[in-house]
Amino acid sequence: MQKNTPLRVLVVGQTPPPFGGQAVMIEKFLEGRYATLQLAHVRLAYSEEMSDVGRFSLRKVWILFRTIGQVWRARIRHGSQALYYPPSGPNMVPILRDIIFLIAVRWCFRYAVFHFHAGGVSTFMGNLPLPLRWLAWLAYRKPHLAIRTSDLAPPDAQYFKARRIVSVFNGIEDLSGGAIARDLSPSRRVRVLFTAVLIPSKGVEVLLQAFADLIGRGANAELMLMGRWGDAEFEQRMLAFIAQHGLTDRVHVLGVRTGSDKLGDFASADIFCFPSHFEAESFPVVLMEAAQFGLPVVATDWRGIPVMVDEGVNGFLVPVHAPARVADRLEQLITDPALRARMSADARRIYAERFTLEAFHRNMERAFASLRS
Repeated sequence: MQKNTPLRVLVVGQTPPPFGGQAVMIEKFLEGRYATLQLAHVRLAYSEEMSDVGRFSLRKVWILFRTIGQVWRARIRHGSQALYYPPSGPNMVPILRDIIFLIAVRWCFRYAVFHFHAGGVSTFMGNLPLPLRWLAWLAYRKPHLAIRTSDLAPPDAQYFKARRIVSVFNGIEDLSGGAIARDLSPSRRVRVLFTAVLIPSKGVEVLLQAFADLIGRGANAELMLMGRWGDAEFEQRMLAFIAQHGLTDRVHVLGVRTGSDKLGDFASADIFCFPSHFEAESFPVVLMEAAQFGLPVVATDWRGIPVMVDEGVNGFLVPVHAPARVADRLEQLITDPALRARMSADARRIYAERFTLEAFHRNMERAFASLRS
């Protein structure tokens, strides 16, 4: 194979729907134009809703074996030399799926490239029975290239002894229309935005506890929760919490928002809050979106989040499971419009410096070029 011949890559991965960060970034990778890569795609289609991610069903077993057949055919049709695949996070059902899939298809390709969008699969290995642990090692072992979202990502690539490890920040196109002029008048109710699947580990309960505390202190604020509830029991518990604390007119559950509706919600917000401790968190796309729209951030010091939030510059970092600390930082931003304005400008600058889609495409192409060096 000549070095100046484009590398043919078969991308096997989910694209939206659902609109999780991993699916979005695989779609962005596929949309890029590359001088040295030729991409083909086999779409993973196990889940069409975020609430279905990671859950077992007989339908998914059929999809797994159908996907293996599609990969075999695509490998022959496109002459793909490299397999690009995003390994599972720390969840039993997707790990079992990965074991079967990777053992069935890795041998077809000259190169295996794993992109660890979901972090923490290596931390789950100790939970597997020894026979499954051995099979998992066969499936994940020694990829030719491991791409992680930042140097702060869990050590999955090191655990599986990847031959090359590179860090590539995610990136998104700028849909904000540029810097947004926000009303900083003290009398205006400040809007705090959260977006993700509404589950405990994304910090929803922590945020609601912090917001109740904040309103009890007299803060002039409202909270917007964007996303789909993970399950009915948690939804009912959180809605009951909202009602019991008299927050019905202050907390607005927006549901899933896309397109111009989602962009409008980001543009009309004043602060973004993301107190996540999600098990597979790596590099949340929503924090890039917040930076793009110039939103000061209050987020947890968790996984790759500190790469995206510079303490005291474009936001604040707090420990996980610390609603009082979340409330303190939100109160600081709500009561200081000048601080919000300064952090807003720095958020836009950080987005432009680190998280553009052009930089993501350029760095992904550079990462694949390392296979030939």
